[in-house]
Amino acid sequence: MPPALLNLLTAPRHRPLWRALLAALVIAITWLALSPAPPKTLDTGWDKANHTLAFAALAFTAARALWPRPRQWGWLVLALLAYGAGIEVAQGFLPPREASMLDLLADASGIAAGLLPAWVVAALAARGR
Repeated sequence: MPPALLNLLTAPRHRPLWRALLAALVIAITWLALSPAPPKTLDTGWDKANHTLAFAALAFTAARALWPRPRQWGWLVLALLAYGAGIEVAQGFLPPREASMLDLLADASGIAAGLLPAWVVAALAARGR
């Protein structure tokens, strides 16, 4: 990985940028998840892929923004699963939305998919120190 990219991904001075991106993602994903009719231009065409991609982006960004060490990722996983469960509960009260355990499973697969590259970045950063 190019040193400039690794620096962008891991330098503590860039953490405020990652936190801003995380906040923007949480706002956008919450709006998309709770909107009665989200824009079709932001849809993959398969709801489970939408969940997986959203939570992969959240997991990777949160790892960079808040929990840079893999040892801390248990908390990250719990926080993101709680966020996903909260969305599902809220969707249960918002017609035409509906709650789904399969959506939560897709969220979990997205978290794993996002933490895999975050783990690679963390390992490269640790090796470079």
